[in-house]
Amino acid sequence: MFDALRSPIFQILHLLLLAVIPSLPAATSSKESDTATLIHWLLEDDRDLKGIPFRDVLAATTGKKIHPVDPAKDAAWLAQLGKVLDRAISSLNEPAHPIHHAGRVNEASRFIEDAIMAECKKEPGWSCGIPPTAAGAEQRSGYPDLRLVLADGSVVYLDPKLYAKGSQTSTLRTFYYEPKSATGKVHDDARHLLIGIEHNGKDAQNLRLLRWELVDVSKLLVQLKAEFQASNKAMYQPDNIVLKGQVPE
Repeated sequence: MFDALRSPIFQILHLLLLAVIPSLPAATSSKESDTATLIHWLLEDDRDLKGIPFRDVLAATTGKKIHPVDPAKDAAWLAQLGKVLDRAISSLNEPAHPIHHAGRVNEASRFIEDAIMAECKKEPGWSCGIPPTAAGAEQRSGYPDLRLVLADGSVVYLDPKLYAKGSQTSTLRTFYYEPKSATGKVHDDARHLLIGIEHNGKDAQNLRLLRWELVDVSKLLVQLKAEFQASNKAMYQPDNIVLKGQVPE
């Protein structure tokens, strides 16, 4: 009954918690007791695990380091990236750009990623693409969205984020990271940047991108919410159903 909680990702999570929360009891010889200890600890009041450096999360789940950005030493390529973003946003704001037929604003993200990727490739010595998974497959979903290789061979992971004008101080969750060994996309010690892009809050047809900001992910603090989930497939297993009914036609 504890198979799911014995998964490698769960064990990595436990190791992470032991690293960042010294008060968590040490692992016991029994996996079931270990699991129960962790679950009970998570369910206690005020155990939201707030203020965890994302760099520690990534190091624990991938073994890779997030290098901080140095505004002075990195000034040259940051300026180049700034010009890239100016060009990308200008092209996206053109009335004829396909982004304006995306339907919903959430569906515009792919166009933004593609525009940034295309503009990065125009810079001498730069290459940019979708980070591959551990299996080598190209996957658009999941953190991060883009892998930029600079002229000196160093890697910068980029993750564009849209937000509506006036919502920059919202407390709703907008950054997500789900550690998965098979589909993880971080394979380098690298710098990580979130690209915050403010828009006018209109639908895709009237969407206009207003400005951008680069956020150094090495300084990002995240929180873990204890939440147990199940899909329809898990809920509606034949052995789980005790009674059925059919609405008369």
